[in-house]
Amino acid sequence: MFKLKERNTTVKTEIIAGLTTFLTVAYIIVVNPKILSEAGVPFNQAFTATIIATLVGTLCMAFLANYPIIIAPAMGLNAYFAYSVLGTYNISYTVAFSAVFVTGIIFLILSLTSFRTKLITAIPDNLKHAISAGIGLFIAFIGLRLSGIVADHPTNLVALGDFTDPKVALTLIGLIITIILMTLNIQGSIFIGMVITALIAYFTGQLHFNGIAALPHLPEGALITNPITSFNDVINYGLYGVVFSFLLVMLFDTTGALLGIVRQAGLLKDGKLEKPGSAFFADSIGTTVGAVFGTSPTAASVESSAGVGAGGKTGLTALTVAVLFLITAFFSPLIGSLSDVAAITAPSLIIVGCFMIKSISDINWHDFDEAFPAFLVIVTMPLTSSIANGIALGFIAYPIMKIAKGKIREVHPFVYVFAILFLYQLIFLAR
Repeated sequence: MFKLKERNTTVKTEIIAGLTTFLTVAYIIVVNPKILSEAGVPFNQAFTATIIATLVGTLCMAFLANYPIIIAPAMGLNAYFAYSVLGTYNISYTVAFSAVFVTGIIFLILSLTSFRTKLITAIPDNLKHAISAGIGLFIAFIGLRLSGIVADHPTNLVALGDFTDPKVALTLIGLIITIILMTLNIQGSIFIGMVITALIAYFTGQLHFNGIAALPHLPEGALITNPITSFNDVINYGLYGVVFSFLLVMLFDTTGALLGIVRQAGLLKDGKLEKPGSAFFADSIGTTVGAVFGTSPTAASVESSAGVGAGGKTGLTALTVAVLFLITAFFSPLIGSLSDVAAITAPSLIIVGCFMIKSISDINWHDFDEAFPAFLVIVTMPLTSSIANGIALGFIAYPIMKIAKGKIREVHPFVYVFAILFLYQLIFLAR
């Protein structure tokens, strides 16, 4: 089933690779419900939904695409959901999940057609890199703010926090421990750093356990039971920009992660994915099912590269991770206790932000008509606490500058359409 001999691997190697990936990606189990709970989503709801979305998406990736890649809630999109969508549109989280559900359905349809490839090709590379970098800054800012390293200021809006505050001090200790582990190239550094920080928090009285294990449950059950209602919510609340932003980031995240990890595993056929449709289907079904139960969009996890580095080459690696996630579902009280201490999760957000911002080096900074739209995307995401705003301003500025420079034909017609839609969205929101 997994073509182990054909890909020159063994069951033992694949299981070890799966364990390696799990240790690397396990922080999401704590961080994702923590972020969503900030938006009012019940922690147990978000926790179980995170497990379900990861299980469904990863199992589809394992059995349909046979890739050692994990599908899990995407860092950045969860923050966008919690801090931007709900705050900007003044809607309930159930309505916001309708937008996630609709995004999953659209992405599912795109995965079955060639339009997905055309859409990716239409977006300028500089804007793609800028979106990733901007999300990195956005995530890092959230980590700094939640931990208290960055605090409110009446005049400058933000300022350095109080380092004598136990919460801030613990975050700094956790961050130092984690970056040392990463500098030493220890597998699962982020997860191990969280465990060590949690132990320090426990012995210093900042962490209190409310239990260890419990049967998985969903406090509110399925949040979306009627697909028609979800589409009506998007229309009635004008959530087009939200859906489009989710869709673009999912496209870039999954495409970039898939190509990079599959190339690392040596599984590209003539420079192309062997089963692109199946791989994208796994991501879209993970997002759709996750929205039904209460989590933000999923994407192919870049942490999967850790398992590939350990020798993983087939879906058996992904299956191993899925089994470990299923086991974790029985430890929601433990995970909930850990998430209550911001200092445990904040270092992971800051470090993931560092990972994502590295794409800034791929931007063409020499041509102003390319550099400035990218700059707008990067700087406005954290400063407006909105991924959608950053994407919108970048897409509006790009064609304007190209037209001014006489390069109208260099801009894909899709970009002009996107610019008009985003401009309308910004004006509509302003009213």
